[in-house]
Amino acid sequence: MSVRLDFPFRIQNGHVLSQTNEDDIIRDKIIQVLFTTPGERVNVPEFSCGLLQFVFEPNNDILAATLEFTIMEALSRWMKEDIIVETVNLKSSPNGSITAEIIYKKKPDLSRQGIRIEY
Repeated sequence: MSVRLDFPFRIQNGHVLSQTNEDDIIRDKIIQVLFTTPGERVNVPEFSCGLLQFVFEPNNDILAATLEFTIMEALSRWMKEDIIVETVNLKSSPNGSITAEIIYKKKPDLSRQGIRIEY
């Protein structure tokens, strides 16, 4: 049995490395793709979704469509070994936040999973 260290790396109870499971690893990777800024990774500067560059854009249907496309493309590119992205849905709330719901299938067992992120 292999040990899977959790991201971000941390130590629990002062002496035990935090471990995780496959589902949590995939969710952590999705969050990394979404919230990494273009150029942030020196050795792979194109790794990113660039989601944070849209923070000050007007919250409207055009932005939602742009973000859905951007998220779908980034996850399909950077997570192609781990998941098959089925759908990306964005919903705007009156307070200005956006909720992204991403439905995907895990490879190789094709179990359906989802993640919801509000930003």
